[in-house]
Amino acid sequence: MPNPAEGAPAAPVLVLNGPNLNLLGLREPRIYGHDTLADIETLCRATAAEHGLRADLRQSNHEGELIDAVHEARTAHRGIVINPAGYSHTSVALRDALAAVDLPVIEVHLSNIHRREEFRHFSYVSGVADAVICGAGPHGYALALAHLARLLEGTR
Repeated sequence: MPNPAEGAPAAPVLVLNGPNLNLLGLREPRIYGHDTLADIETLCRATAAEHGLRADLRQSNHEGELIDAVHEARTAHRGIVINPAGYSHTSVALRDALAAVDLPVIEVHLSNIHRREEFRHFSYVSGVADAVICGAGPHGYALALAHLARLLEGTR
């Protein structure tokens, strides 16, 4: 993988956050913690750079905007880290978009969705993701980006 410090452009990866994640730090901190989305974005930029990648960070509360970002990633990005939030459990359309782009996909959840309400135990996205990381808090994003870098290098 090229080293951005040597002047080579960093490979873009999409880090996509779904609904209500713009309220991190305020919304249910006992579940999601006190880190804000800006804190997580800072972590993602640093982690991506450590692996020779560039993080393109986006968040939307609108399903169609998330799907449009996934479609754009097909030609503009090398992989996707996604926290689909509530759409994990409801959006076949987002699942189908991720399946159609032929990119490595890592699903992230701040909380352990399997220890929460029963309706959160199933994720449509998990079936098309190369890996799922849940319950690691913001560190899950760093784990996801590190694993995505390994996938892009052809190692597991």
